[in-house]
Amino acid sequence: MFSFRYEKLFGRLSDYNLCVTDAMKEDLWVNCNIKAVTLYDRPASYFKETPLELQHQLYLKLAKDYEPFKPHTESVSWNAERSAFTERDEKSGDVIKSRGRPALLISSTSWTEDEDFSVLLKALEDYEQYVNEGVKLPALVCVITGKGPLKEYYNGLIKKLHFKHIQICTPWLEAEDYPVLLGSADLGVCLHKSSSGLDLPMKVVDMFGCCLPVCAIYFECLHELVKHNENGLIFRDSHELAEQLKMLFLGFPTLEGKLQLFRKNLRASKQLSWDESWDHTVLPLLSQTE
Repeated sequence: MFSFRYEKLFGRLSDYNLCVTDAMKEDLWVNCNIKAVTLYDRPASYFKETPLELQHQLYLKLAKDYEPFKPHTESVSWNAERSAFTERDEKSGDVIKSRGRPALLISSTSWTEDEDFSVLLKALEDYEQYVNEGVKLPALVCVITGKGPLKEYYNGLIKKLHFKHIQICTPWLEAEDYPVLLGSADLGVCLHKSSSGLDLPMKVVDMFGCCLPVCAIYFECLHELVKHNENGLIFRDSHELAEQLKMLFLGFPTLEGKLQLFRKNLRASKQLSWDESWDHTVLPLLSQTE
């Protein structure tokens, strides 16, 4: 309560205030009579699409410790350099994507009660059922990165699942590997719900920096970041997420369809960098005070 009064008082006395969403801007004005300017979070410069050669190197590295990254079939050549997703052409030396490769689904979490990963697990169960019913969908590798208090609880739930077409792994990645994996994935999933309803998930900001389309669970101001049917999809429950996964991965890895459209839109959006956003939004304010 003291901190609220403190911020309310000095927020009114300040020359300028910054906030991270228009929803927060409105809340500050309505509830505190504080004027603020919205400065959206931006991804760091190293969040970008990953070249195929670098993807291949990361997959080979992760295959040493995580089964889903290992090639699923034996190669006719004993010295072939292969992962579940990529292989090096022995004639040209170029890295190519493996035929019949699985789709790579990624999410990140701090494994707290703020994110209910049973929603994703139930959606994956539905996805498995779609495949069993004959829907032409790819196998999935679902990577959930991060550390946190509920990780072992969810790992216990994952071990009870017996999928034939889905593999799940929960690695703790080195800091430099995380943006590379984001830039290599086919689809991101976000289960973060803002407790205040006034801020946006940084993990989605980073995914968009990598031009990675996202399925994100609904909350009040999410539309300020995720534009439904433009750069991703918004879902409210596991059934809706499962339907979205089916729709996006139908015919994978086709170069047409919603998944590729979302990625194309993200590439075309040319998001401002942190420096550019600061110069565009904050620098003019500071110039007024001189």
